[in-house]
Amino acid sequence: MRTWALLGGAICSEVTGSLSLKAALDRPVLYSVVVVGYVASFVLLAEVLRAGMPLGVAYGIWGALGVALTAVLGAAIFGEALNALIFAGLALIIGGVLLVEFGSHRARRADA
Repeated sequence: MRTWALLGGAICSEVTGSLSLKAALDRPVLYSVVVVGYVASFVLLAEVLRAGMPLGVAYGIWGALGVALTAVLGAAIFGEALNALIFAGLALIIGGVLLVEFGSHRARRADA
């Protein structure tokens, strides 16, 4: 459970950094939030890997959920486009990551 909490923190930190990057274009003081968000994200992701989560699974989940949250929050906060085609792309990304996760579990069981 701790590993998943760390991964959730890594995702939230990365999304915060990415959203702050867009906002910093108008308010440069937010570049400090960008740096803190990205550094925190990588530190937390490293802890997830140290805890034993496979790289492909951790990075896939981190990337997919980061992209999805950034797209949805970018639309809510900045009024960016969000349409059916974008939702379909996000669903494909998340579906692909789920397949990697399930495949990883199956491979670990086969090794045991």
